[in-house]
Amino acid sequence: MVTRSETSTAEQVIHLLELLAADASVAEIAAAEAPAEARDLALRITGAREVHQHREAGLAALLDTARELATESDPGSVLDAIVRRARRLVGTDLAYLTLYDPEAGDTFMRATDGSVSAAFQSVRLALGAGLGGLVASTHKPYWTADYWADERFRHTNAIDGAVGEEGIIAICGTPLIVEKHFVGVLFAANRSSRPFTREEVGLLGNLATLAAVTLVQTRALADAENALAALSDAHETVRHYADGVEKAAAAHDRFASLVLGGGGVDDITHALAELLGGWAVLVDENGARHSAAGPAPEPDASGHDPVAALDALPGLGTGRLVERDGVYAVAVTAARERLGTIYVGGLTLGDSDQRTVERAGVVTALVLLFERQAADARQSARNRLVSDLVSRRGGREERLTLARTVGFDPQKPFCLLVLRGEEPGGHRALLISASAATGEASLVGTHDGDVVALVPGSDADGLARAVAARIGKRTCVTVAGVGPVSDVDDIADAHEEGHRTVGALIALGHRGKGAAATQLGFAGLIVGSEPDVDEYVRKLLGPVVDYDERRGTDLVGTLAAYFAAGGSPRHAAGTLHVHVNTVSQRLERITALLGESWQQPDQSLELQIALRLRALQAPA
Repeated sequence: MVTRSETSTAEQVIHLLELLAADASVAEIAAAEAPAEARDLALRITGAREVHQHREAGLAALLDTARELATESDPGSVLDAIVRRARRLVGTDLAYLTLYDPEAGDTFMRATDGSVSAAFQSVRLALGAGLGGLVASTHKPYWTADYWADERFRHTNAIDGAVGEEGIIAICGTPLIVEKHFVGVLFAANRSSRPFTREEVGLLGNLATLAAVTLVQTRALADAENALAALSDAHETVRHYADGVEKAAAAHDRFASLVLGGGGVDDITHALAELLGGWAVLVDENGARHSAAGPAPEPDASGHDPVAALDALPGLGTGRLVERDGVYAVAVTAARERLGTIYVGGLTLGDSDQRTVERAGVVTALVLLFERQAADARQSARNRLVSDLVSRRGGREERLTLARTVGFDPQKPFCLLVLRGEEPGGHRALLISASAATGEASLVGTHDGDVVALVPGSDADGLARAVAARIGKRTCVTVAGVGPVSDVDDIADAHEEGHRTVGALIALGHRGKGAAATQLGFAGLIVGSEPDVDEYVRKLLGPVVDYDERRGTDLVGTLAAYFAAGGSPRHAAGTLHVHVNTVSQRLERITALLGESWQQPDQSLELQIALRLRALQAPA
């Protein structure tokens, strides 16, 4: 019979679910009457939902910004749109933008939104002076919740006077950089103290990257228009150039419509091939072919890609179009980081076509940057989930539920892999490679510096070897496998064993290889940081020990005497004071329990070590 208390609890939980379905706020969830465990889980779900909503809103705002900037052709209008968007996106009292003056060696105020001070709107910042000067001199973002108390930068009377007249307290500044060239600084500021979160700094940085590229392109377009006006006497040249500009503008419209319509980099590659009439290939940051269109050269039987092999073209790192043997290439870069390379061939490019390829590189970089941010957000959630599973954080049912929400069932047989790379700063690349190598059905994340993969299957050794071999084509990685595991509560112990095993593989000279923990045997005890002697003895002698405990026999003693007698049943019988036939019968029973191979050299050695360790263990 269901009690009134149980009915009340159920009603409270249903009410919580109704609040979640209605997108209730954290305050409403916290105020709801419900069991503490259910309310805590609901608060976590609500918090995660609000974080994802905030990130999605930021990405949507950036896309809107890209669309707005794409419609502007006047540099002044572009700058006004940038600061207006920055103020709205970060939610500050004002936003402003300074441009670099290479002749004077400083930056000057160019556009503001929300400013009320004439002195502030005309201030110039020397490199290293004020927070903006610090950003300009280091080309790195800086932010402060209290400008007046911050001693990281040099305060000057002119700058402090302008900042004071504007009433600014908190400032965040991020550099505008295109192809390693410093353009200016974008700021968001508040007239009251407020800390800037890393998400807000990152959002302002993404806007700055987009703004810098658009500003440079707008300037180039303005220069092109001025050049057209100056060439009025050369009618044929002007007409030819105008046709090229029109073709480039049509290409820009095509790329913009693809992005705003939800298209990806594959669509951009195909559009580029159609516009030019040749072939186009996009190679990712790791040198692997991402997408291709047209009659591009195919990789050979050994997997060698003749297109990706052109990655060493001189001048490719400058961001400009380069050419060799009829193949053109442009680096896809964002925020001074190379995200890939676009190659085109099968034709000869004129000036306008070359601009089309370079424009494709800029648009591709923007799309890849957005895709990376979305992928990083998903991976961050998976990292937290993997850490929760390995740490046994939260209740069992809660962990089961969270794992199943990402499509992984911890109650079906799976293996746990621990991957350790060698490239400094390559943690993110190793996560991506591990996800690709283990498949969509796997759960990949990090815990205490380890890359951990939970992979459906039961062959831990085979999985470890296959993953190490696949990732090893691009970078050295050592992989340890444990399993099969079939319960969420066993993940913590499996990870501990995998962590020891990957260290053992490296210590034994097997760097870059993959193996299961069971393949190391006693070597894992020697080199492991935390050897589990009980588990080792249990794994080897467990069936014999269990038989002795159930039947009251001493097969373990017979096994020890047999090895001590050099494998002679007759000498072992003398030691045990029994008939040799009795020893033979006991050895047959041991074979039934351990398998036919227990007397083979490798397993025999392991058994003797396990017997010795068992004898040395203190009695329980």
